Amino acid sequence: MNVRPEEAELWQRARHEDGAAFAELFDMHHGRVFGRALALVADVHEADDIAAAAFFELWRKRRSVPLVSGSVRPWLLVTTVNLSRNARRSTARYRRLLRDLSHPTIVEGPDPEIDEAGRRIAASIGRLTSVDAALFVLTALEDLSIAEAAQTVGLKPSTARVRLHRARARLREDLQDLHPTGSATEGSLS
Repeated sequence: MNVRPEEAELWQRARHEDGAAFAELFDMHHGRVFGRALALVADVHEADDIAAAAFFELWRKRRSVPLVSGSVRPWLLVTTVNLSRNARRSTARYRRLLRDLSHPTIVEGPDPEIDEAGRRIAASIGRLTSVDAALFVLTALEDLSIAEAAQTVGLKPSTARVRLHRARARLREDLQDLHPTGSATEGSLS
């Protein structure tokens, strides 16, 4: 994980209510947080709301948020995963309600710009526990070490390793039919 040396100093200033320092942290991490949210919810507007909520939570909890390897990014990404999971569940409940009310013309279908594989992967990650989903996203998609991811979610590295192994196995099982040869799925989930 690339961490700018001044991030720890910016975070200390932000923790003491320095809005300019917080704005710099926002600029530093917004693109990554938004991108992760978009990959998980597949809707630009919803991803923007999730990214904003993640930074709001960072500000709100600034006195207790720890740095991981000198950065707030891991904490932001875990928060983004959790907010995305909540948004997906909320959207699913809303769509079921509309379907149950027998108004099928009101229910929008999936975003045609997002391919089926992307939707399946996001849905599969969404079925993991929040901790397991965060571990997977942080290690497989955000290139954090298992130790950094474990610290971010409050686990021992050995526990995180076991949970990550089980999460990857569940994802491989969910997604085995995406690539019949298994090579692409195995490479991305191992």
